[in-house]
Amino acid sequence: MTLTQTRKQELIGQFQSHETDTGSPDLQVALLTERINQLTEHLKANPKDHASRRGLLQLIGRRRGLLSYIQKKDRERYQTLIGRLGIRR
Repeated sequence: MTLTQTRKQELIGQFQSHETDTGSPDLQVALLTERINQLTEHLKANPKDHASRRGLLQLIGRRRGLLSYIQKKDRERYQTLIGRLGIRR
């Protein structure tokens, strides 16, 4: 259920803005999206796991805040990010 080190490195490679980037908002949103997708699958199999549901809602709130920050700063960057991640259908 946790994000493996190899998957995290793949995401960092795809979404980093420069070689030493480890914490840009785009990268944080990508990592949060991966964790949200994993928790969503977990909750489909375990619908009564309310502690994980609360954690999922916290992750969604954190991602929403970062996405609104990106949207305020650069609308085009926001559009490309949500397109790459496949969110906000």
